[in-house]
Amino acid sequence: MTSIDPRTDRAACVLPWIRNRRAQRSCCSAGTTRCGKVVLPFSVSSELSASISSVMIAGERRPCAAKRWIERMATTSELKQGLWKELALKAELGINGVAISQEALDFIQPGIRAQEQVHCLFEMDFETHTVELPSHFYLPLGLSVPFRWNPRSTYRVDLLGDRTVLTEGSEVLAEVRFRDRPAFYGAKTSDGIEMAQIGAHYADRHLFVVYSNECSYKDKGEDCLFCNINFTKDVYGEKQGVFWKNARQIGETAAWAYKQGEIDHLTVSGGVIPERRELEYYLDVAEAIQQHTGREDFNGTATIAAPLDLRNLDRFKEAGYRTTAMNIEIWDKGIYEAICPGKARGGGGWDHWVKALEYAAKVFGHGRVRSNIVAGIEPKRSTLAGLDYLASKGVVGTFAVWCPNPGSELEGHRSPEPSWYLDLAHKLVAIWKKNGITYDQVFDCNASSDTLQHDIYRIEDETLPVFATAKKLEPAE
Repeated sequence: MTSIDPRTDRAACVLPWIRNRRAQRSCCSAGTTRCGKVVLPFSVSSELSASISSVMIAGERRPCAAKRWIERMATTSELKQGLWKELALKAELGINGVAISQEALDFIQPGIRAQEQVHCLFEMDFETHTVELPSHFYLPLGLSVPFRWNPRSTYRVDLLGDRTVLTEGSEVLAEVRFRDRPAFYGAKTSDGIEMAQIGAHYADRHLFVVYSNECSYKDKGEDCLFCNINFTKDVYGEKQGVFWKNARQIGETAAWAYKQGEIDHLTVSGGVIPERRELEYYLDVAEAIQQHTGREDFNGTATIAAPLDLRNLDRFKEAGYRTTAMNIEIWDKGIYEAICPGKARGGGGWDHWVKALEYAAKVFGHGRVRSNIVAGIEPKRSTLAGLDYLASKGVVGTFAVWCPNPGSELEGHRSPEPSWYLDLAHKLVAIWKKNGITYDQVFDCNASSDTLQHDIYRIEDETLPVFATAKKLEPAE
């Protein structure tokens, strides 16, 4: 079990900011930074923030005032301090969601200019909706934030002139930029289906393919209590094309996205279906991706249920998947049986899932197997015990922020505080590093790279794009 030393750990400088953000601004060593009326919750200059933002977000670039930026160059430590505070804001937005004005929606045009949400698996917003909403936005220093719509949130995206800004009440916190709609979203498969309905573009060059938005546990009334996969299909199925995807459609979409330089990794996922059917389907998909992309190794993750016949894991590896994922969801066995009745009774049970993960790590290799925990349902110490154990076996244990999704049995419940998740994320990164799990391995076996733990790993190692941008603009000695 790892622990955080408040004297040295990065969490020590961001957790108090969450608890009392306004007080933190007033006592910040660099003072409150203002850019016109925009209050930036960072101890870096407004020129630095604006310049990095304009360089970072493709398709939304503005003239970069490089000379002023260099004259007021922040040190790496100051840049990191800004990123830790930006991460704290991201945690708040993930838990509390964000509203958006009609003016801002009309300006960014989700589905035309900005990338729109595609409900390929779960509804992650606080409420269902019929209008197009954006999928993600960027904070000033480049951190990507999934857009979780909550019309009652105190955080709101609004339009200020020709800029989209994040506000809290009457206070403008920062300018934000929305992700451009990927080029391949407008393309169609050979049978006329929009590729946006086949695969969703996730943060940092990931393609997320959900072959089926249905789960067989529903038939017995044994859905995981936090899950709304079947509900999502019922609400969005007709409008957003939530249907079975065939292998050719997936292969064509992957080939187009790779050809356009949009992705470096893809994940194939879906609800739980009978084991033999799942295996055959994934083998067909791998063959189609290889055929259409011309890539023997297409850097794919097969997200599957733990097979009762563990030898099937060898077949997934042989088919060409670089990594696999089996999501245990809950580490505490008693809570697992109550929250995940289908997995506990018909899926082999908790012990079998752990055994399957250990076996998969031997087949795919150290750091090439992932298992997700829905964090916030069980005590933190239990989640950390699971993450630590899995890492010791070469499995990339990770977690998702629990969203009490609409349509799930736990709708209306509340997630833990943002500081709870930040603390967990810091401890998880320490666990990964202690067990020799590299960032590249974390990247390759996850469906997206915009989690708190992904950001922490890259801030600590100074590998976020903003660090390279800063170094390029440093004055020559």
